[in-house]
Amino acid sequence: MKNIITIILLILTGYSLKAHDLYGTVTNEKQVGLEGVGVYNKTTGGYTYTNVSGYFELDDISVGDQLFFYSLGYKNYELTITEDLLDGSVEIVLQESVVSLDQVVLVSKVNALSNFVNVDVKTSPVKSSQEILRKVPGLIIGQHAGGGKAEQIFLRGFDVDHGTDVALSVDGLPINMVSHAHGQGYADMHFIIPETIDNLDFGKGPYHANKGNFNTAGYVDLKLKKKIESSMVSVEVGQFNTLRTLGMFKVAESDFSNAYIASEMLLSDGPFESSQNFNRLNVMGRYNYNNRKDQDLTISISHFQSKWDASGQIPQRAVDQGLIGRFGAIDDTEGGNTSRSNFLVNHTKQLDEHSSVRSKAYVSNYDFELFSNFTFFLEDPVNGDQIRQYENRTIIGAETAYQHSVHVGNHDSQLKYETGIGFRYDDVNDVQLSRTANRKTLLERLAYGNVDELNAYGFFDLTYKKNKWTINPGLRLDYFKFDYENLLTEAYDNKGEQKLFLGPKLNLIYAASPNVQLFSKTGIGFHSNDSRVVTAQSGEEILPLAIGSDLGTILKPTDRLVVNAALWYLYLQQEFVYVGDAGIVEPSGETKRLGVDFGLRYQLTDWLYANGDVNYTYARSIEDPDGENYIPLAPDLTSSAGLSFSNIHNFSGGINYRYIKDRPANEDNSIVAEGYFVTDLNLNYNIKNWTLGLIVENLFDTEWNETQFATESRLFNEPQSFEEIHFTPGTPFFLRGKISVNF
Repeated sequence: MKNIITIILLILTGYSLKAHDLYGTVTNEKQVGLEGVGVYNKTTGGYTYTNVSGYFELDDISVGDQLFFYSLGYKNYELTITEDLLDGSVEIVLQESVVSLDQVVLVSKVNALSNFVNVDVKTSPVKSSQEILRKVPGLIIGQHAGGGKAEQIFLRGFDVDHGTDVALSVDGLPINMVSHAHGQGYADMHFIIPETIDNLDFGKGPYHANKGNFNTAGYVDLKLKKKIESSMVSVEVGQFNTLRTLGMFKVAESDFSNAYIASEMLLSDGPFESSQNFNRLNVMGRYNYNNRKDQDLTISISHFQSKWDASGQIPQRAVDQGLIGRFGAIDDTEGGNTSRSNFLVNHTKQLDEHSSVRSKAYVSNYDFELFSNFTFFLEDPVNGDQIRQYENRTIIGAETAYQHSVHVGNHDSQLKYETGIGFRYDDVNDVQLSRTANRKTLLERLAYGNVDELNAYGFFDLTYKKNKWTINPGLRLDYFKFDYENLLTEAYDNKGEQKLFLGPKLNLIYAASPNVQLFSKTGIGFHSNDSRVVTAQSGEEILPLAIGSDLGTILKPTDRLVVNAALWYLYLQQEFVYVGDAGIVEPSGETKRLGVDFGLRYQLTDWLYANGDVNYTYARSIEDPDGENYIPLAPDLTSSAGLSFSNIHNFSGGINYRYIKDRPANEDNSIVAEGYFVTDLNLNYNIKNWTLGLIVENLFDTEWNETQFATESRLFNEPQSFEEIHFTPGTPFFLRGKISVNF
């Protein structure tokens, strides 16, 4: 009886027989601390990650618990807790290994799926920085202006255009451009050298407090390599007079710091009858300092410039009538040039074992000029309908966030919170839309002005884990200041508006077992409207809200198989859209989207990996009658899959496909945008430090349309206009050879 009373008193006073900690460091074989290594207690479901010095601390440890230490590119390390390890310190050394799916553990994170998708990234190299977006399940991209213009993006039933409803960034540097000359959210990723990409972090839906503007359908943040293991030179030659050169060079390396530079040049005429004369130059320098104790600093400097000609979108009737071929042009004077220079600083300071501060600051200078002709001779039968869009922009921004974890109760619960503040300021000069002829003659200015736009924000994110439950509420507050100076008027004409937006988030995760995770997500996000819309509408409905919810599961029945599925819903409020190609404001109305996501990843053997995703969406306008409420170009069924192999007698490579079903091109589905099924192949052979590669796009030479629009146009000498599909043909069979050397 006395023993029973003693136990009851111990429980009532908060003492736990299981209240033990484990702490230590994780290093590689060179005794360098590894940041971001997962430490997972398979027995309790508790987890943590190593900090900048490789240090970790894990609560609620008991004798017999099984701990896993895991990181992509390293062999898993398993540790069984014994009596002498309780409240003690360990030193874990991870050995390098070929990337494999069993190196990722299913933990109770809001965006846990991105950890598994990074296996796709590591096992199948991408050919361009834009192509890595295709690694995000359900995300489709398409190019329709000579290779230099930002790609069109589709995700969760959105024709995102060039980025309106997907927030894109690289190491925290925003890519989307607010109040852009061509379109709101314009996201040009061509300044990123694909070989410098290390992994990606993504999430679908507006469920993340630290993600703001444009995060409605989702967000993608690319992570670049902090260092490279060796220098490399690569040359790629292919059809259509394509030449690409790449150089990545280690310029400094010491115990605590390293630096490298990377440069890329790409030249191509493309498959079109009128040469694209495309050229692009990228240069990036990166320095990283880590004192292996409490600080990590990364400084990045980059410059990008590109110039191209384009055949543009062509009408189907011109091809059917034999006026031009599929790769011909109506107006081959389209094209443009653009450049971007970036300076980015990322810093993490570990204050103690439970607290850290991460900060970033950036400056970008950006130029953009684009010549397009979508309607040919509809408006001007003499000079044609060519337009010029131009801007010069400076972006300045910074963010700092404090993260802290605390013990709760008897150390059987985990509580972590993050709070941050930041700002972004865009100074856009001479943003304009003009009518031109043959790129040289200015016929008329339709819009011309200066934009100043400020977004200041704060956020709070809390993660509480107890037993099998993880509760993650969050709150974000955004303040916007919009200013537009109209330079077309003789008198001074400057208008400004201000707006606040409060977005709550709530994510619930239930870990039914170490291999089964159920989740429910809900939140309110937004994308800002163009400053020219905001001032024209006197500040009404300028931050249209997006209300989303997800219900799904991630299963890992074996170490080498992962299955994910989700049901989701997204409502988008009435908004006014600035049409950059016409200089007018149009209401878009309320919309709803609901869908199903399904994915599978399977490590068949140590050398063979398979992945696949299928995504279905039902997208409709709320305000229009049935049959006239289709959302133009919203994809309803998409799929992608791949099979990759490595280390087979020095061979490696893979084959993958992407599929999009026929979809409505206008509101009543009377015009249909044809779907496509395209297959790509890559093959590599390694000889010591040399690699010989073969890249084939569109392996089966499928005839497909990469981008399509229902457009009203008139050809020269046509008596009347026609509305029909205008398209940019997809790349035909495209073969390139590659040779690279590491040293």
